[in-house]
Amino acid sequence: MNQQAEWIWYPGDFEVWLNEKISVRRKTRGAIFPPFWRLDQHYRSVVYRLTYILDKEEEISINTEGEFAAYLSGFDNQRQSKSTITLPAGNHTLLITVYNSLNVPALYISGKSISTGSHWEVSHNYKKWVSVGKGSFYDSSLSPSQFRLETSEQQPLIVGASGETGLIADFGKETFGYLQLHNLIGNGTVTLYYGESLEEANDKAYCETIDIIEVGSGISSYTNPFSRAFRYVNIEPEAGSNIRLGSVSMLYEYAPVEYYGQFRSSNERLNQIWDTSIYTLHLNTREFFFDGIKRDRWVWSGDAYQSFLMNYYSFFDQEITKRTLIALRGKNPVETHINTILDYSFYWFISIQDYYMYTGDEAFIRAHYDNIVVLMDFCLTRINDAGMVEGMEEDWVFVDWNDLDNRGEVSVIQILFCRSLEAMSSFASIVEDKAREIQYSSMGTELKKKLFETFWKDDLGGFVHQRHQGVLSTQITKYPNMFAVLYGYLDAAQSEKVRKQVLVNDEIQKIKTPYMRFFELAALCEIGEHPYVMGEILDYWGGMLDLGVTTFWEEYNPKLSGPEHYAMYGSRYGKSLCHAWGASPIYLLGKYFLGVSPLTPGYQTYVIQPHLGGLEWIEGTVPTALGDLNLYMDKLTIKIQAAGGKGYLRILSSVVPICMGASVSSIGEGSYEVVIDKHGYEYHIQG
Repeated sequence: MNQQAEWIWYPGDFEVWLNEKISVRRKTRGAIFPPFWRLDQHYRSVVYRLTYILDKEEEISINTEGEFAAYLSGFDNQRQSKSTITLPAGNHTLLITVYNSLNVPALYISGKSISTGSHWEVSHNYKKWVSVGKGSFYDSSLSPSQFRLETSEQQPLIVGASGETGLIADFGKETFGYLQLHNLIGNGTVTLYYGESLEEANDKAYCETIDIIEVGSGISSYTNPFSRAFRYVNIEPEAGSNIRLGSVSMLYEYAPVEYYGQFRSSNERLNQIWDTSIYTLHLNTREFFFDGIKRDRWVWSGDAYQSFLMNYYSFFDQEITKRTLIALRGKNPVETHINTILDYSFYWFISIQDYYMYTGDEAFIRAHYDNIVVLMDFCLTRINDAGMVEGMEEDWVFVDWNDLDNRGEVSVIQILFCRSLEAMSSFASIVEDKAREIQYSSMGTELKKKLFETFWKDDLGGFVHQRHQGVLSTQITKYPNMFAVLYGYLDAAQSEKVRKQVLVNDEIQKIKTPYMRFFELAALCEIGEHPYVMGEILDYWGGMLDLGVTTFWEEYNPKLSGPEHYAMYGSRYGKSLCHAWGASPIYLLGKYFLGVSPLTPGYQTYVIQPHLGGLEWIEGTVPTALGDLNLYMDKLTIKIQAAGGKGYLRILSSVVPICMGASVSSIGEGSYEVVIDKHGYEYHIQG
């Protein structure tokens, strides 16, 4: 005991409760637009328990969210609800029941030796006890339901007239927060037309987001209670009213993350792409990792999979990552796939494996293992007689926004399933569930064998897309092939075939969205196409910069022009112009150009394989679980300084590199390795 007191709750309840709150904030022209999947709710009544031994009696203070009763085991008739109670000396079990129908029934206790923390247990039915959930809430006066993101006031760059009495404000870049109106005079209604683009803010009939507010006697200023995404706001008093507007500002709302990850290079266009990517990701890093700040403002597993990976090279925020993973999983029973999408359940398993590799957080796996198993059990109900998964009538097999036939056995889905089984085997190993460890490993091995037997076509240079009702497709798509590269499922000869005949083949169906370009370009880096990838980053994301964007989009088609860019899903302004998956360069530059990634959980060991990709020099910082790693590279020199763990710098060189303070060893075919294990020491490698 004797630890800092913190708020505790039934594991998952706070995240589920918060997810429900934020998931219903999306509105389209004033009408609510909630997700189309089940929104779970917290347990309303729970009981906490702690068995303690005290040499003498001790006074404790109790704070709860909701009604509570405290009592000792065996003394149920001596319940009390005082905020301060005295615990008797001896060996006893303290029980505290908390009820709250609106917010999470959370508990905070502080005393000389007894306080709330991870050593407490909780139950929602008195039959099964589990370790409590918590999330770094240490202030007794700030309960979990009071959790809010931070805000700061910002002024627009430009304010101009709109109509006879209105204003249009330009905040200079895409932003998110609460609009404020000052020095209001008159009575009537004011309509706020928000726009990620100027065209949207000016299109009163079709803009996606509006608010209508009432201005009356005694109201001189107004702060919108609803947070909105926008760059431009068109502020229009109703026709014929006597309303006059003074000035406008906003409360910018943001998650207080640290920008640990840094990147700079000899190419200023690339530097701007990095900066825009970081800002795009930060806007979508909120209570959870969102897909987009205007649309959808929801937590999607596929989008989050990429946000997690980008987070490890930028903010390295574990709390938001854990909240998002827990919220995505939701409560039992499992009745559909996560977000109703088959592939998104598999991304969730893989995301947890990634989280463990980057952070080394075994406790998270142990705490949520039962829920992980329940979701996999559900996925196993989708296995057909051939031992492969396929979508049922109620399942959405997404893959990507492209013209794809995803009926039957889709090869990329089998690859994601195989990777998920491998992850499950590792989770079972961590919790010493030997039977499941063997089961999942065996299933993964067998599935990989069937994957190659069924879908791999050597003459075509890769995996075909799918098999439906026994008929094998002849279509080669990039999706299964790039994931097979990413997950190390191909040997050198197969990788070369995929590179030549699929990934750099212009005759293969092109990928439309930054979502799948993320994986496509990562796979190309895995097979050594760094100069090609650098050109694609500069061209694709640079093409958006040429349009004047301040955040990266959900989808970009260079063949479109003007307002054509903004349309999607049958709506004139349906496209999200600030989408987390548009920030892909963060991951690509961090992992494949700075070249840093963990080899064992928590960066106990890691690899550094930097690449210039045609640049003159690069430099940056990669956050790790053990501290920051700093790197500089030009054509002759590499400098590295690391805070912890044991690293292996691996480079190609035409001459034997020289490094003072470390030995350089050859690992074959012009490749060399330097061990980085002196913490804080700056290694200089000359080659």
